[in-house]
Amino acid sequence: MNNILELKGNRFTQESRKNTMGGASMNGDVTVVPSHINRLQEQLHQIRSFWKEESRPFKGLLISVHYNKIAAKSNRICGIFKGNKSNLSIVGAKFNDECDKHIITYLLLDKDLEKSITQLESAKNILTEEFDGEINKAAFNYKDEVAKTKLENIDFKKYGLAKSVFSAVIADVSYIDRFEVDYSTVQRNQSIVTLYNTGLDTKDLLRDLGIDILTSRILDERTVFLDEHQISLLLEKTPYLVAMATEDLAELSPSDFEFDGNQNMMYIPTPNIEPTIGVIDTLFDERVYFSSWVEYHDMVDKNLPRTSDDYKHGTAVSSIIVDGPKLNPWLDDGCGRFRVRHFGVAIGSKFSSFTITKKIKEIVSNNREIKVWNISLGSNQEINDNFISAEAAVLDQIQYDNDVIFVIAGTNKPNLSVEKIGSPADSINSLVVNAVTKSGVSTKYSRRGLALSFFAKPDVSYYGGSEEEFITVCEPLGAFKVAGTSFAAPWIARKLSYLIDILGLKRELAKALIIDSARAWNPKPTTDEISVYGHGIVPIKIKDIVNTPDDEIRFLVSDISEKWNTFNYDFPVPVSSENGEEKYPFISRATMCYFPTCNRSQGVDYTNTELDLHFGHLKKRNGKIAVHGGIDDNKQNCLDDTTAFTYETVARKEFRKWDNVKYKSEKFSLRKRAKPVEPESKKMWGMEVKTSNRLDPKDGIGIKFGVVVTLKEINGVNRIEEFIRNCELIGGWLVNPIDVETKVEMHELVNEVIEFE
Repeated sequence: MNNILELKGNRFTQESRKNTMGGASMNGDVTVVPSHINRLQEQLHQIRSFWKEESRPFKGLLISVHYNKIAAKSNRICGIFKGNKSNLSIVGAKFNDECDKHIITYLLLDKDLEKSITQLESAKNILTEEFDGEINKAAFNYKDEVAKTKLENIDFKKYGLAKSVFSAVIADVSYIDRFEVDYSTVQRNQSIVTLYNTGLDTKDLLRDLGIDILTSRILDERTVFLDEHQISLLLEKTPYLVAMATEDLAELSPSDFEFDGNQNMMYIPTPNIEPTIGVIDTLFDERVYFSSWVEYHDMVDKNLPRTSDDYKHGTAVSSIIVDGPKLNPWLDDGCGRFRVRHFGVAIGSKFSSFTITKKIKEIVSNNREIKVWNISLGSNQEINDNFISAEAAVLDQIQYDNDVIFVIAGTNKPNLSVEKIGSPADSINSLVVNAVTKSGVSTKYSRRGLALSFFAKPDVSYYGGSEEEFITVCEPLGAFKVAGTSFAAPWIARKLSYLIDILGLKRELAKALIIDSARAWNPKPTTDEISVYGHGIVPIKIKDIVNTPDDEIRFLVSDISEKWNTFNYDFPVPVSSENGEEKYPFISRATMCYFPTCNRSQGVDYTNTELDLHFGHLKKRNGKIAVHGGIDDNKQNCLDDTTAFTYETVARKEFRKWDNVKYKSEKFSLRKRAKPVEPESKKMWGMEVKTSNRLDPKDGIGIKFGVVVTLKEINGVNRIEEFIRNCELIGGWLVNPIDVETKVEMHELVNEVIEFE
């Protein structure tokens, strides 16, 4: 077995994007005609009249644009409304019922709408009088010589519209199906409500509507907890203000499936320098045999009545983290024991997720030294396809703001009618874990993703117990046999803490390693497989995560994105000689993770920043050295191919655009052939990370990323020593082999307590 290698010392180069973007781009599947513009004008007139008659406590008006496709940022309105600043007016985004078209809500002023109507009228007149009533993409792009001549000879001043604005308006129209004022479909039992951002303080806005709320009932700037009467009043007066709503998760059922066992409790030594994992769960019983390993904080109101059941779930979860391998020898991961800082935040089977979420903010803020947190509480309610739950959004923000990672249980089925995962398992930045049986089959109680019809949630799967083999835990009354996603998640928390706290890896690399180990050489799992298993089942043994077979070279790199292109062309992959020709005898895969800022008010367009990964051997084109396409022939943002174009739908499906986990792999096959070394190029491989932002360009500045790269030698030869030598002598890298025994010894030395006489 080979050790994994961490490459350091050779920083990535940062490069700003050159202004190569053209003007507006028209939808190639649409021919714009005056009747379509007329219909849009009439809809805007009706919407303007509606808002003039509507008494409202805020300035401006809300308007939803129903696009005719999933619209990339460059395809959204850039002519009408506020011109190229229209994207800054977006306050919500969702998909239609079929999830193949965008519905985006804007906040505008009346003068913006009036200007839009005028621009549409001018564009319609130009279209009618100068283009015989129609224009398509060929004419729009000057590929039609007749249209090109017409465009060059039009007196745009006569129509009161600049040529660039005319082009932008026509492009906008080609992507718009209709305009509407959308009303919320909130149910009376949905008490966690998020309002559109109208520029007003939420508390003041609600007070103007006759709804007084306490500050303690405000989760963030626009999310509040309302009772049934307050929701009824809100829907009666301003139903268009509600962007999204969910039920306060009062029916949470943290106690999974329990089966009595007869195992005797065991001796446990006193804790020493073991890492600490944070647990946020139900109460903890301090009478259990491993209590010396748990620092317990009771966060529940002391006046609330408690029963023995309130201590079962939390105690069981912490028992796995502390002493799981001793309780379950078949799951001995080689990670040892861990200390726990346990925060009891809930009692009984019914409690408020709103209250718990606010407590989590406080808990993490006051315990910054803890990097890995386990949350095995989850909702019986299914997630929504058009927005992330309020609870998950808070966890995502905490992880963006702090150097921590949450491990979250994938939630269990409360009954056969519930299929989709529940909050907070839709947290994008967290590592969400589903459960499998001992033989690696999805359990009958596991629920399905995806989140926002796109993100791979769960992220991974692990053993959570079943009739085949249950998980043994310690509860207040002794050992119990249990099953549930709640008891799969703590095993992954143990592995993450081992990678971060003992081996010293950054959380981005630790998360990427866990996902990479589960996915291995499986480049194309089906959507159904991902919705149940995530990226796959994580190996039991930690050595199978931090070691690799003799015919593989696995290395880790990490850096920070500061500009559009963050690149390094100094990966000296070994070459072989075949008939006098130099070739690379490898296939490759790469897994990247990062923790972006997210915006819940943007609905389905939740992640603000996209990091696009390219990795492969270098090619020289147009005098430039660059990665062209890379592992999966991804031509998005290719520096050496300015004609490359990828549709938004394809970019999301094939290249996981906007996903914060990127996995790219060649398919392993015995028929694979070595890759030729490109003439006139450096004998190196390169990595490029391209950064895009939906809203604010500053969102992508300072985003940390970690990448796990695996090179498999197609002839079975072990070339790791050659790779290490090349990295140090040619590539300028400092190579740090992840030797577990050495790392453990170093951890012990660093944390050794020295007593002075």
